[in-house]
Amino acid sequence: MSASSWIAAAAALFAVPAAAQQATPTTGQASPIDPQGDTQSQPATGAGDAPAPEEPNPSALTADTRRPPPPGLIGDWLEIRTRLARRGIGLTARYASESAYNFTGGERRLFRETGQLDAGVLLDLNKVMGLKGGAFQGTVTFRRGRDLTTDAGLGALQQVQEVYGRGQTLRVTQLWYEQVLGEKLEVKLGLTNPGEDFAAFSCQFMNLSFCGAQPGNLAGDYWYNWPVSQLGARVRVKLDDTHYVTGAVYQINPRNLNDRFFVAHVDGGTGVLVPVEAGWTRKDATGRVGTYKFGGWIGTADGDDVFLDINRRPAVVTGLSPLRRSSRYGVYVNAEQQLTGRSRDGAAVSGLSVFANVTQTDRQTSVTDNQVSIGLFYRGLYPKLRGEVLGVALARTNVNGRVARAQRLDQAMPTVQDSAEYAAEVYYSVQPLEGLELRPNVQWIHHPGGVRSADDVGVIGLKAAVTL
Repeated sequence: MSASSWIAAAAALFAVPAAAQQATPTTGQASPIDPQGDTQSQPATGAGDAPAPEEPNPSALTADTRRPPPPGLIGDWLEIRTRLARRGIGLTARYASESAYNFTGGERRLFRETGQLDAGVLLDLNKVMGLKGGAFQGTVTFRRGRDLTTDAGLGALQQVQEVYGRGQTLRVTQLWYEQVLGEKLEVKLGLTNPGEDFAAFSCQFMNLSFCGAQPGNLAGDYWYNWPVSQLGARVRVKLDDTHYVTGAVYQINPRNLNDRFFVAHVDGGTGVLVPVEAGWTRKDATGRVGTYKFGGWIGTADGDDVFLDINRRPAVVTGLSPLRRSSRYGVYVNAEQQLTGRSRDGAAVSGLSVFANVTQTDRQTSVTDNQVSIGLFYRGLYPKLRGEVLGVALARTNVNGRVARAQRLDQAMPTVQDSAEYAAEVYYSVQPLEGLELRPNVQWIHHPGGVRSADDVGVIGLKAAVTL
């Protein structure tokens, strides 16, 4: 796409009145855990000034276009945010940075910083043009920096700086339209990614094991999480006040991984990804909230068998092309529950909350075939500090046994991935100013890369975000 075309597209995307050129955070799927600092979706708010709904896990449309925008570094200067919200316009501009130093493990000691700049617009189309129940989201992202996992030779399966990856480039990450039809049905169309609506999880930790939709961490060669987008259509049905079911179809198109800037690729698709999910949200008598999600998916794009060749013999021995599998699949479970403290607008504001995420992929084509992560968030260790949160998490990412079997047959293989990778992270988050978040963390990785003989890796890091 030419530079002039990009300028025209950007102008159309962010076209608002002159007085509206200040940033207001846009959408991200809500959960009991506050998504501030989440680098795989934008802060959960949007255009509008009506009260927030009670449902703790609503879609972007039903919640975020009705929330008053939160303050950033510039606050509500000249009441610009409030005026834009009343007109149905929410804007955002934010930079998230992740710095890390490996104090033990890896091939060398290094410091690396990487980050992501994102800017977007969320429109409540009822206020903008009288289209009741409609919303439009547009977001561009730019990633830059260096990756400690690669540069220091950590050998980890899951990156210690989750924000790095998918090309350090400018992308159109969201460009979708969502419409409520009646009281129970929502339809979403356009450029999006499955991690927004399926197995959705916050991205407050810096290790990828605890960040975003877990299926994308294991099957990332066809399940593309943020910031990669693809053409898709999603339908969500609200069964009652606490239960829902949702399903979608996304084009699997490897061209979407290209580094050069583009708006969308239509040709080049290799299949479709079809995820489904059923969920339940709850609030107990004390007001504490929780979400429980069960889902699965199938991808129709062909994938290489990790062990067999075209004659169903070990490919590493015969040297022949791998057997092509015609479908790929997996299942997952996500649970988040507030145990103590208070909640507001469907999110925990104090006390202890816990989570567990479990994903299993098919063993024919997946190098890493399952991942389990558990953890907790605690708010209130020192309540006088703004935005303070303690996070603790543990994860196990398993290397498919069929991969290890093939590696054992390869006499040229120096090491064998004969174990699972275990990761742990502790962070403490504070907000010294509105719109500024600082989150120092420590990570420890046991058996990096799933190699039993590999030295453990220790990382000290800082995750920071600035929102205007």
